[in-house]
Amino acid sequence: MSVTQEGVEQQAATARELLDDYTAGDFFLATTRHTLLGAGETTEFTDTDAVRLSENTATALAGSAAGFAAGALPFDTTATAGAPGRIVLPERVRSAGPAHPGVIGLPRRAVGIPIGAHSVPEPARHVEAVSRAITMLRHRELRKVVLARALDIEFADPVDPATILRNLVLDNPNGYTYAAGLPDGRNLVGATPELLISRTGRSVLAHPHAGSAPRSDDPETDAANAKALLASAKDHAEHAVLVEAVVQTLGPFCRELHVPAKPSLVATPAVWHLRTTISGELVDPDVTALRLAAALHPTPAICGTPTGFARELVGKLEPFDRGYYAGAVGWVDARGDGEWAVAIRCAEVAGHGLRMYAGGGIVADSEPHAELAETSAKFQTLLHAMGLELDF
Repeated sequence: MSVTQEGVEQQAATARELLDDYTAGDFFLATTRHTLLGAGETTEFTDTDAVRLSENTATALAGSAAGFAAGALPFDTTATAGAPGRIVLPERVRSAGPAHPGVIGLPRRAVGIPIGAHSVPEPARHVEAVSRAITMLRHRELRKVVLARALDIEFADPVDPATILRNLVLDNPNGYTYAAGLPDGRNLVGATPELLISRTGRSVLAHPHAGSAPRSDDPETDAANAKALLASAKDHAEHAVLVEAVVQTLGPFCRELHVPAKPSLVATPAVWHLRTTISGELVDPDVTALRLAAALHPTPAICGTPTGFARELVGKLEPFDRGYYAGAVGWVDARGDGEWAVAIRCAEVAGHGLRMYAGGGIVADSEPHAELAETSAKFQTLLHAMGLELDF
C-alpha cells in the first residue's frame, strides 16, 4: 500500500530519515510496503467505545485538512473505567518506502542498564493459571482463552522509546513495527506479525495468526519446530477458531470473502506462526478501516471465544490490566483507507521503566508448561531489541 492520500506530505524522505526523526509521542509504522511518521498533534480523541471513536474520527477527518489520523485501541474497548482508545490527527505526516533495505547499515543503540526485572505473575503462577483455564475449557462453553504475563524492567536512566523502536526495525524486516503515544505521556512500542485489517477502496485484507512455535538458532531444530507446528492438531484447532470468528465478523461488511482452506507457515525472528490471508470486497464504501478494526477487535487471537466468557476469564486469571497490550495500532485517512495491526510483541514505556507482554492461546489440549515456554519465546522480540538476555 502506498500512502498518497490528501494531507500526507510526500517528500523525498527515506525510511531511515523518518526513523531518525521519530521522537517519543509520535506515531510510527514500518511495514514491507511503506514507512509512516505522524509528528505532533492538531486534534486528540479519546473514548472507551471503539465504534464511537471510529465514527468521531471519520467526522473529524471529513472536516479537516489533515486527512490522516493514527493511534491505538486498548485491549478492552468495553470498560468505561479502563484505558481509552486514543486517536490523533498529526500536525505533519510523512511517508517513505519500506524500512528495509532503507535502514540497513544503521548501528544498534544501547537501551540502558537494567537494575531490576520481574515477571507478573511469576512463571509458576502462570502455569497454575493456564491449568485453571484448561479445566474451565473442558467444563464450560468456552473454546479458547488467551492468557498473558508481563515482564517489568527498571533501568538506571530514563528509557528512550526511539532506541527500542530503532532496534525493532532493524530486527524485524517483515510485519509491522510501530510506536504510538499513549495518555499520560507513555509510549507503546512493538513489532507485531499480525495485520488485524487493512482497507484500500473497497478491498479489505486480514492476516489472522494463531498457533506458534519457537525459532531456534540451530537450523535442524528450527526446521523441526516449523514442521511440528504444521502438523499440530492443537494449533490448527486454535487457528480454525480464529479464522471462523474473523469471517463471521467481516461477512456482514463484505459482498464476498476469499478464505484459503489451510493456513500457511510464516516466521518472525523469534517465533513460527500459522497465518491465513483473508480478503474481501466491502458492500458499503463508507465503512472505514478503523470501523472495521473496531468490529473485529478483540479477535480470538488475543482474547478467546466466545469473547464475553474469554474476556471475563482473562480478568480473573491475569493479575494485571492489559492496557494497550493486545489492542490495535494503526491509521486511517479521510477516504476511509488505512491499516490496523494487532498490538502484540510490545512494551509500554514510561520514565525509567517499561512493561512488556507475551501471551498464548489456551485450548482444551494445551499443556501448561508448553504455554509458559511460548510466552518466554515471545518475550525475545523485545528483549533482543534491548540487548538483554533474560530468562523468565
